[in-house]
Amino acid sequence: MRSIDSILNFVQLAPDIGTSGQPDASQLAAIREAGYDAVVNLALTTSDNAIDEEGSIVAGCGMRYVHIPVDFENPTVDDLRTYLSIMRAFEGKRVWVHCAVNARVSAFTYHYLKHVRGLDDSAARSPILDKWEMNDTWRSFMALRPEDIGPAASPLPDP
Repeated sequence: MRSIDSILNFVQLAPDIGTSGQPDASQLAAIREAGYDAVVNLALTTSDNAIDEEGSIVAGCGMRYVHIPVDFENPTVDDLRTYLSIMRAFEGKRVWVHCAVNARVSAFTYHYLKHVRGLDDSAARSPILDKWEMNDTWRSFMALRPEDIGPAASPLPDP
């Protein structure tokens, strides 16, 4: 069995959510072997180390694949709404979320864990965020409140 621990900036943020930078093709197979059901990619197709046929590789491993291309220089509230909706749809499944280096993903997943799952700030925060010197765009993105995002940021109902 291949290990997921060697994937760039891998962080297990929740038991069902793994995050990282861009995995290579063999690491995508390792993600499936580790029990993940879906891969969500927030990187652009032009990002460093992007894999042209990533969706086909992921599907060939038996996982669902969703690509939400987020411009690192201009992340939008619509991008976040789409991400939150996808993550809500995958609730109860194990989901791997990646971008080029796990910066975008850490910011987007912070909002999901904090606003949708209701985790406190420290539990929702990836250690990757502490290594990243954000510009004003990303600081503003991190400061978004549920009312800025809309219904996609509503808490999940109690089971």
